[in-house]
Amino acid sequence: MHKIVSGQIDKDEAVKAVNVPTSGAIVTFDGIVRGTSHGKKVLYLEYDAYSEMAESKMEEIVKEIYDKWHLKDIAMVHRTGRLEIGETSVFIAVSAPHRAQAFEACRYAIDRIKKDVPIWKKEVWEGGEEWVGMQSEDN
Repeated sequence: MHKIVSGQIDKDEAVKAVNVPTSGAIVTFDGIVRGTSHGKKVLYLEYDAYSEMAESKMEEIVKEIYDKWHLKDIAMVHRTGRLEIGETSVFIAVSAPHRAQAFEACRYAIDRIKKDVPIWKKEVWEGGEEWVGMQSEDN
């Protein structure tokens, strides 16, 4: 499962999608909107995506994870639209026979999403706003 959604992310659905009998571990990443960025108070974020290409890139990431760790039970969901402080913007669930693989693959998935998936965010803070393109590990 890998998709772009405009409403709230169903985390339970993502975890259920990867909960298979061969799993010994499920690792999740819940990316939430924080209240500050670069010393400024964030009011809210807006996300936009080229959805078809984003989902295609997410599929590439799934294939890379399979090639590297032989894992296929991966759920990646990213939200678009206006998000308030504390809301989930991206959720990843990875299951694996052992925890080390699950942790490594989950970290790899979020790093690749931030770097290569065509999703942009607009940070709106007190006194201004700024669109941010593909993101680094720190954003």
